[in-house]
Amino acid sequence: MPASFPHDQLFLIAGPCVVESDDVMLRVGEHLARLAERVPGGIIYKASFDKANRSNAGAARGPGMEEGLAALDRVRAATGLPIITDVHLPEHCATAALVVDALQIPAFLCRQTDLLEAAGATGKPVNIKKGQFLHPEGMRGAVDKVRSVNPVGAVGPGMTHVAVTERGSFFGYGDLVVDMRAIPRMKEACGCPVIFDGTHSVQQPGRGEGGASGGVRAMIPHLTLAACAAGADGLFLETHPDPDHAPSDGPNMIPLDQLDELVQRAIDVWAAARGRS
Repeated sequence: MPASFPHDQLFLIAGPCVVESDDVMLRVGEHLARLAERVPGGIIYKASFDKANRSNAGAARGPGMEEGLAALDRVRAATGLPIITDVHLPEHCATAALVVDALQIPAFLCRQTDLLEAAGATGKPVNIKKGQFLHPEGMRGAVDKVRSVNPVGAVGPGMTHVAVTERGSFFGYGDLVVDMRAIPRMKEACGCPVIFDGTHSVQQPGRGEGGASGGVRAMIPHLTLAACAAGADGLFLETHPDPDHAPSDGPNMIPLDQLDELVQRAIDVWAAARGRS
C-alpha cells in the first residue's frame, strides 16, 4: 500500500461519495481493485463517513465515524486498496488515522488551521481540496500548515505526504468553472502533486432538486482529459453503480461502468503530455 502520493506516476482517488451499504461499497471496491492494475500510480479508495456540508439540513449525511470507519476497513480488507476519507473536525483526525491510509480536507475547510495541523500531526498523507473561493497560490498557506507538523522530507524520493486538489471555482450564481492554468500554478506555488477532481468540478451548488447541488455529468470526461494535458499528477473521480439513486452527489458522479474507459483515456493523455509512450 502506498504510504504517500506519487508525483511521477498518474494515480487515482475514486469511490462513492459517502459510505453506503457493504453491497455498494464492496462492489465499487472490487471494481477499483481490478482497475488499479492498469493505473500506473495505483488507486486510493475514497468514501466519506460524514458529509457535514450538505446543502439542506435534512439531507443524508452518512453513517457517522464509528460505523463509517468500520465499513471502510472492511473494504480495505476485502480489496487491499488503501483508503482515504474526509475529516471535518480536528478531533476526527487521530481516530480516522487508526483505520485509513490518508486523510482529506474538504474544500470549504481548507483554511482551518486546527484541522490542517491535526491532520498533519497524524503522520498520514493529507490531500487538501482547494476552496472554491481561493486562487491557486492561496493554497500555499494550507500546505505549509500541514507541513509544519508533517514535513515532506519524512518520506522517500518520488513521494510526498501532501497533495492539493483542484475542484473548480465559484462563478456567477450556482455554478463552477475550471481554469486549467490553476494546475501548473498550484504545482509551482505549493511544491506538491496536484490532483484534479473531475466530478466535483462539474457540480452546480444549490441548483439541484429542492436546493441540493446539481451537476453536469457529461462534462466529466472533457475536463478530466484537459486536466491530464495541463499537468495534473492525479485524478479524483467519484463513481457509483447507480448515480441517479445515490444518496449524495449523484448528478456529478460517473457511472461505474463508464469509469474504466475514461481512466484509460486519461492515462494515454497524461503520458502523451509528458512525452511518454
